[in-house]
Amino acid sequence: MPPTFDDLLARARSLPRDGHRALLGIAGSPGAGKSTLAGRLVRALNGAAAAPWAVQVPMDGFHLADAELDRLGRRGRKGAPDTFDAAGYAALLRRLREEDGQDTAGRGGTVYAPGFERVLEQPLAGAVPVPPSARLVVTEGNYLLLDSGPWARVRPELDEVWFCVLDEEERVRRLVARHEEFGKSHAEAVAWVLGSDQRNADLVAATRDRADLIVPATALPEHH
Repeated sequence: MPPTFDDLLARARSLPRDGHRALLGIAGSPGAGKSTLAGRLVRALNGAAAAPWAVQVPMDGFHLADAELDRLGRRGRKGAPDTFDAAGYAALLRRLREEDGQDTAGRGGTVYAPGFERVLEQPLAGAVPVPPSARLVVTEGNYLLLDSGPWARVRPELDEVWFCVLDEEERVRRLVARHEEFGKSHAEAVAWVLGSDQRNADLVAATRDRADLIVPATALPEHH
């Protein structure tokens, strides 16, 4: 039986052990529903708690700025693995694991992670506070299971990685709509999705077998 959202919620809740923070990764191709699932999990896990028990930290916060992509000549491939600071992302995940509020040496305050502003299409430094109360960090992104270059440092920092799958036609439809929402014409959106995005999607799909759990679209809350 494929997992339900309630199954995923219970599994996520069980990840922190012995009082220490756990890190859950949610991977999948562009448009597969990673951010939606991560956000719904975090909201459900926190409920009405006074202090956050779970926090969502996006991989997209480690996009290189457009000015740097221009300097490197990679702006036309924005979203490809080498347009991120993968080493910086892995370092943040390690810090989140080490500074979890349980450290007797005086470490363990709030850790600030970068966010990503979709309207600007730019990362935002210090946008996501991860307080000592957070026992679970849910991080989502395309390349969590990539095992080449600095991306290979990411998977060892994560307790589990789940992989979202979605019907390919629906995934493409959602991506086109997203690009249109943030300013591209329909023709520009289709060209980007079937070009740059599709190359990235093919690369991500090849990492699926490394995931701990496959999450079908039916497990997302909107399908209930």
